[in-house]
Amino acid sequence: MLTIFYDGFCPLCAAEMNQLKRLDYQEQLILEDIQANDFSARFPHIDPIQADKILHGQLDNGDIIKGLEVTCLAWKLVDKHKWIQVLRWPLIRIFADLFYLFFARYRHPISSFLTRKSPCTACQKKR
Repeated sequence: MLTIFYDGFCPLCAAEMNQLKRLDYQEQLILEDIQANDFSARFPHIDPIQADKILHGQLDNGDIIKGLEVTCLAWKLVDKHKWIQVLRWPLIRIFADLFYLFFARYRHPISSFLTRKSPCTACQKKR
């Protein structure tokens, strides 16, 4: 089981979570939007500001994983996109993680460009 703490204001993030939810036939994922009004009350151990900067996940044992670790595990749990596990190979991992950090930092403008949707007002106020 994996709990994913994602940014519901990001169209790409929300689309990926919707796709994961549709594919999660074995109910291995719990998806939590860090933008939910009661998020901090329900998950006081997750800093929403940090979770907005880099995707956070929580394993059943309470361990927190971040970034591509979350993404790769999520797709593995829904038994899709097996190729994505290549991003965890030792040498590739270094570059994949650097690219992920770049993407995470600029995901709102990238998302706006790719989806042709303007960032929401609340998203613009956060920056």
